[in-house]
Amino acid sequence: MVGKVLYYVSYLFLSISMEIAITATKRSVAGKEVQKLRAVGKLPAVLYGHNVKNEQIEIDQRDFAKAFKQAGESTIVNLVVDKQTYPVLVQEVQYHYLTGLPIHVDFFAVDMTTKLKVKVPLHFIGESSAVKSLGGTLTKNLAEVEVECLPTDLPHTLEVDISGLNSFEDAIRLADLKVSDKVVILGNPQELVVTVVRPRTEEELKSLEETITEDVTKVEGVIKPEAAEVTAEGGEAKDAKKEVKAEKKEKPEKK
Repeated sequence: MVGKVLYYVSYLFLSISMEIAITATKRSVAGKEVQKLRAVGKLPAVLYGHNVKNEQIEIDQRDFAKAFKQAGESTIVNLVVDKQTYPVLVQEVQYHYLTGLPIHVDFFAVDMTTKLKVKVPLHFIGESSAVKSLGGTLTKNLAEVEVECLPTDLPHTLEVDISGLNSFEDAIRLADLKVSDKVVILGNPQELVVTVVRPRTEEELKSLEETITEDVTKVEGVIKPEAAEVTAEGGEAKDAKKEVKAEKKEKPEKK
């Protein structure tokens, strides 16, 4: 009973504070028939998850694009299906291999009283002295991290301040990321998030250039003889064809 009360209280709070919503309707078409939906600006989708029976639904493409731009895959969204509202995460989006446009969406209904594991994107802010003054190159080893928390505590992004990277020895690791005490970052605390790589010296650049030149020369040395052989063979073949034609002219066929 207490769990249900907490669920509805948490969900009520989320519904009040959250502005991102997507309206959906149940769909009866599947397979190749969904092409007709896309032709009229609809997007086939599926709803599944906590206390929800798998439901085939359809949503407006423009509404989804607008909501997904705000929410991504790390923010709870209100999915309204035939006037019934579900707190969901965008679990997976499938894209057309040519146009890059969404062609199918999976929505996962969450339990507001149960912790979940979600990958949250990193947002890098600030300016590194090692980059600006020392000419280093910023190397981002991670673009997202996995966190565990209640849906109401789920961060949309995690900010990574790189202004503390003043030398090439400085680095930011998972353990350095700042999060709420209600959020746990999963993974090895010592895993590198971002570093600054020192610029190459003139000697290193010269050595790299010589290595590339040597490799190219080796490749050319392998390709050129073969090309010459092919050309020679092609020439011999052409000469042979000319000889055959000449013989035919000299020896007319018998009638």
